[in-house]
Amino acid sequence: MTKRQNRMVLVALLVAGVSLAGYFGLRAFNENLLYFFSPTDVVAGKAPIGKSFRLGGMVVKDSVWRNNLKVNFQVTDYVNTFGVKYEGILPDLFKEGQGVIITGSLIDKTFIATQVLAKHDENYMPPEVADALKRANE
Repeated sequence: MTKRQNRMVLVALLVAGVSLAGYFGLRAFNENLLYFFSPTDVVAGKAPIGKSFRLGGMVVKDSVWRNNLKVNFQVTDYVNTFGVKYEGILPDLFKEGQGVIITGSLIDKTFIATQVLAKHDENYMPPEVADALKRANE
């Protein structure tokens, strides 16, 4: 092969390598995105089944049921309510009537939580939860 053909092969391999790296980077980025949904969105079927996402709203009063580390409770956006199952230690600020954001996945019409985040004081509400509650009340 001539020098020119060698350079063309090298450039083609370089372009293919950069393209492949970009593809894998974008694919990994898309797989790790966590979308936020309200209970109304989940009931409407907008949430992915079997994929991880965030669910936010207010913990329904008198809905928390504990059995050692297993906890069942309901989350609402004041329009729809959705059941949540969680196994683990809840944050100290978790209580009924407070805002939460829960990470997990939807399995058999039940949200199986892997992480529970509670709001940190009485004046703060996560922006996603505030927007979802506002949309639900419109």
